[in-house]
Amino acid sequence: MTGNIALLDAALAQAKSENRAALVGYLPAGFPDIEGGIDAMAAILEGGCDVVEVGLPHSDPVLDGPVIQTADDIALRGGLKIKDVIRTVGEVHRRTGKPILCMTYWNPVDRYGVERFAEDLAAVGGAGCILPDLPVEESQVWRAAAEKHGLATVFVVAPSSQDARLAKITTAGSGFVYAASLMGVTGTRASVGAQAADLVQRTRATTDLPVCVGLGVSNATQAAEVAAFADGVIVGSAFVKRMLDADSREAGLTAVRELAGELAAGVRRD
Repeated sequence: MTGNIALLDAALAQAKSENRAALVGYLPAGFPDIEGGIDAMAAILEGGCDVVEVGLPHSDPVLDGPVIQTADDIALRGGLKIKDVIRTVGEVHRRTGKPILCMTYWNPVDRYGVERFAEDLAAVGGAGCILPDLPVEESQVWRAAAEKHGLATVFVVAPSSQDARLAKITTAGSGFVYAASLMGVTGTRASVGAQAADLVQRTRATTDLPVCVGLGVSNATQAAEVAAFADGVIVGSAFVKRMLDADSREAGLTAVRELAGELAAGVRRD
């Protein structure tokens, strides 16, 4: 089986054809455990997400706020390995047929082996990687491996990114551009921030890739707000929090499936 960047492109194009933003969900692998994580990711896809990002838990998550850090710690204490993350990608893709991305910091990929990581991810049907801490100037080795195996390379842009920098990043990327709605770490917030709309507009001026906005979206109202100006809405911490707050595994699965449905309704609002 080869990589599924084409499946990712098709999912984003399908959302656009329906005159709505795509809904991208995130959960870390191995949370609450490996099988539970697979079930939860399948649940949010069944609930209405178009794409799922499988987080690779890391001991030094520079972009992640306290909610995701808590889940990452649970996964790491449970003994999660990179092979378990790749298996999670494969199982969720096999079960749902949807495009699955891996969200990972660079150090684990580098230590695992760049070519090996790309090959293993593609072999299970992975659509690509989001690499928030990999500078575009240092990304050539990864991008060559990703292209060879049919994987998307999604870079993160921020409100602080100057226009020339945006153009450099978007030229190197594929799949979509991850626009961080505000400076700081992940987490649910009362408002998504006016900076996000400006960042999307400036990013679109440099690329034809879809621009998806993450960091801070936690409910249908915010999803609708972002969907009005972005090609995709990315939600992570809100899903993790529903799992953390649930008093049983089944309750957690129900909670994340319901949240996906609420958010899916939000991105479909006129």
